[in-house]
Amino acid sequence: PGTSPRRVSLRKRKIAMKTSERTMEKIYMEYSDKVLRYVRSKISDPQDAEDVCSAVFLKVQKGLSLYDHAKSSFSTWIYSIARNAVIDFYRRSRETAPLDEEIACTENGFEDICNDEMLDLLASALESLSPRESDVIVLHYYSGKSLKEIAASMQMSYSNMKLLHQKALSKLKKLLQFKEE
Repeated sequence: PGTSPRRVSLRKRKIAMKTSERTMEKIYMEYSDKVLRYVRSKISDPQDAEDVCSAVFLKVQKGLSLYDHAKSSFSTWIYSIARNAVIDFYRRSRETAPLDEEIACTENGFEDICNDEMLDLLASALESLSPRESDVIVLHYYSGKSLKEIAASMQMSYSNMKLLHQKALSKLKKLLQFKEE
């Protein structure tokens, strides 16, 4: 007599779950000690190490269907999960302390380099450059664009852009040395 498709589907799922459980049990039995030793070598607190180790095997279970033996061996895959779990642990547990506002304002490292007078000198020197030279300096150093990107946006060859950049830097250097004296 026939069984309903729903019962067959439910039976297949139960078999698949048991197979999955057995597979995970075998994986855990083979790799748990190795993974725990690895994690303990990176995390000194034994309880934290065990928590991370548990997280590793949960990730292994969730990602088991995504494992590709063509990319790496199974042990390499598990160790990469363990390594990432250790990194995640330290990211989550990293303590941050707010910077004391008084220290932040009185440290003279940044103020010595970038004070108002120097900024005024630099602004004045940039105004002395041609518009193209000034654009190159501003786009490269303040906007973070590469010389190739600037060359493309200004419709110039890269070699001409390098020459223009060098020329602008030389002029700036001379202008700033002259104004400091």
